[in-house]
Amino acid sequence: MKKHFIKLSLFALLAVSFVVNPDTGRAQGMKQPDMMIDSATRTQVIDAVLKELNDRYVFPEVAKQMETNVRQRISGKEYDSITSADEFAKKLTADLQSVSKDKHLRVRYSSQPIPVRKRAAEPTAEERAEFENNMKRINFAFERVERLPGNIGYIKLNNFFAPELGAETVAAAMNFVTNTDALIFDLRENGGGDPEMVALICSYLFGDKPVHLNSLYWREGNRTEEFWTKPTVSGKKYLDKDVYVLTSNRSFSGAEEFTNNLKVLKRATIVGETTGGGANPGGMFRLHDHFGVFVPTGRAINPITKTNWEGTGVEPDVKISKELALKTAHISALNKSYEKSKDENFKRGLKDLIEKTQKELDELKVKK
Repeated sequence: MKKHFIKLSLFALLAVSFVVNPDTGRAQGMKQPDMMIDSATRTQVIDAVLKELNDRYVFPEVAKQMETNVRQRISGKEYDSITSADEFAKKLTADLQSVSKDKHLRVRYSSQPIPVRKRAAEPTAEERAEFENNMKRINFAFERVERLPGNIGYIKLNNFFAPELGAETVAAAMNFVTNTDALIFDLRENGGGDPEMVALICSYLFGDKPVHLNSLYWREGNRTEEFWTKPTVSGKKYLDKDVYVLTSNRSFSGAEEFTNNLKVLKRATIVGETTGGGANPGGMFRLHDHFGVFVPTGRAINPITKTNWEGTGVEPDVKISKELALKTAHISALNKSYEKSKDENFKRGLKDLIEKTQKELDELKVKK
């Protein structure tokens, strides 16, 4: 659940760099070349990591515990034989997470040199243009928007990019499904994103009265930021109809906030697996020419439960494997539509479709 792209440095762009598969249009992780590192580099990176954690990590006492753990590992010479930059980043990440249990906290290696810049510096015009072009190539993470058999809407969303860039695509997607009888959001491959985009999409599912969705507490400034639905949106709102959210153990961060918001407010039925369990947002900080660290500098607070999903994930209402989640939600939506409909011709068609879809689901269960 990273804060707005507009405020991110170039390293944040490098950290989420990707290539686009021309066949599927989906973003994929970019395999980068490894590099050799020496003792001086390891020491510089470790010292810089521990400083950033002590200065910024949302839980100062846990930062101290992580420092103690890493210093003990240094004494035990656990890092001395590591010469691979990629392996070193993975090792540090694992060691820090072993104490914090924080899946957002991660040391990153970048084969591309990371420029030195002021923390508050905004991306250059060229960086901004490159990022926006990449977002356009993947349609701002809207992989599929369609009308499933039986007039059920379906939106497969793989990230929550900043509204400044993706608001028009959100409106287009929601307008497309406006006449469907129920709507399924597929977040099974969604790794998170901008809380402002989470709030924008949630706004399409609630009326004119603002609804408090989530809050983020930030260590810096000891402040709390609130996120509410918007009374008006560019597209057509999707009100008084059933909504489903599909999840997997890969659904993470902002995807979990979206899921948790709708579950707590009883606006959606969650179908699938318990999510990944990352509720602490933050930012990327430069450590070295080729290393940076994502430091969680805040934590989510649901206004109703006063808790979040850190370490536990969001539990679905209907627990089922991610492979069976779509068919399960589709059948549920079709059954509800059948119960509500007064059109006998439509109901006959729905009955046949329900039987067909149930058979397909049963076959999937056998294969699994």
